[in-house]
Order: sequence, then structure tokens, then C-alpha cells
Amino acid sequence: MAKINLRPWREELRAEKQKQFVVMILGAAIIAAGLAFLWKTDMDNRIAYQESRNSYIETATKQLDKQIKEIESLKRKRDELLARMKVIQDLQGKRPVIVRVFDELVRTLPDGLYYTDLTKRDDSISIVGMSESNSRIASLMRRFEDSDWFASPNLSNVASADSRRSGYSRFDLTVQQKTPEPEGGNK
Repeated sequence: MAKINLRPWREELRAEKQKQFVVMILGAAIIAAGLAFLWKTDMDNRIAYQESRNSYIETATKQLDKQIKEIESLKRKRDELLARMKVIQDLQGKRPVIVRVFDELVRTLPDGLYYTDLTKRDDSISIVGMSESNSRIASLMRRFEDSDWFASPNLSNVASADSRRSGYSRFDLTVQQKTPEPEGGNK
């Protein structure tokens, strides 16, 4: 048998396979680096997109907070206006009442008696007046009792008047003002 040296051929084949292995490893490394770059770019894009969404939400939240503050401010103003309107309506509703109270004060006033001072606190009216006789004061108190606009007359003091008004008695009286029920209110 002839001696054939296959070593150079095997060495060339091994060198060729080693080159192919190095090329494959370099190709795999390049592909891995490319994939890592693509993955990193995708993650950066996703993070940037999420950050833009977060900033949009923060901006929208700030705008909503401003709108909520404006709404609360408007609600406060509305409540203040409603309170003012209620006060005005109450005053307008009570305007005829004071006229009726004064009218009733005149209607209940008997002859020979006059008022010198009227003071109103809440629903209590304090009256200081002069009378020709005590019977006229009693008549005044009965008229207050019979009135739809007054209740609970209370005579606190009766004294003779000063020398300029001789023959008169000075009296202090308190009476409670009440508002009568409207006619036909029970129907």
C-alpha cells in the first residue's frame, strides 16, 4: 500500500471548519447584537411612549384640578347668591308684614291713649305710651289679645306722667308679634 499523507488535507479541512466556526460565531454575535439593539430601541420607544402618555395624563389632571377648583368656586358663589336671594325674598315677603303690624298697632289703639316709643327686637315689640286712664290700657291689652297679629301682651309698668302731662299715666308694655295663617290655608 502506498503511503498517502492526508494530514495537509485534514489540516486544511480543519482550518476551513475553524474559519466557518469563527464566521458563524461572529455572525451569531452580530445577529445577537442587532437583536439586542432592536430590543433596546423598542424598549426605549415604549418607555418614551409611556412617558408621553404619563405627561398627557398629568397635564389633563392639572387641567381637571383647575376645572374642579373653578366649579367649587362657582358653587360657592352660587350658594352665596342663593343665600342673598333668600334674604331678599324674605325681606320682600316680610315687607307687607311690617306695614300690617303698624296698621294693626293703629287699629288696636283706643281713644285717649298714644304711643311715645316703639322698639322691636325679633318678634317682641316694646311699647312706651301715655294713657288718660288705666281702663284704656286694659282695653289696649284686650285688643292685642284679640288681634291676629299680636299675642301675649305684658304690662310691666304704669306710673303717673310728669307735671307737663298731668292726668296721664305712662305705661310700659311688651307684646309678641305673630304672623297669622293665610286664609284658606287649611283647605
